[in-house]
Amino acid sequence: MEWVAIVTGLVLVEYLFFALQAGLMRGRHEVPAPSMTGHATFERAFRAQANMLEQLIVFLPSLWMFAWFVNAPIAAALGLVFLVGRFLYGRGYVLDPPKRGPGFLIGFGSQAILLLGGIVGALVDALS
Repeated sequence: MEWVAIVTGLVLVEYLFFALQAGLMRGRHEVPAPSMTGHATFERAFRAQANMLEQLIVFLPSLWMFAWFVNAPIAAALGLVFLVGRFLYGRGYVLDPPKRGPGFLIGFGSQAILLLGGIVGALVDALS
């Protein structure tokens, strides 16, 4: 479970990186708070951060459910896949939004496996 905790920490650090990037773009492009619109680069960085936060709501419980009911090392590996996918998504979104697709698919796929695996593992455990 230690590796799952490490991956959790890395994903949260990645989220903080996204938040920092959005803040830096806000300053660089002079988008005053609390405005959510302005320069296109700021808006893309902010959307990448917001989307990462939205994904964390599903990812974190799914990661821990899979680790608990199925297999912790596999959960950690899938978590690293999610981490890489989200990085590619965020980078693609900020630089060229149509290029965010592969990163989205990588992150979504690993997250779906974690969620479905966690649910099935919990059901098997509950029924046995």
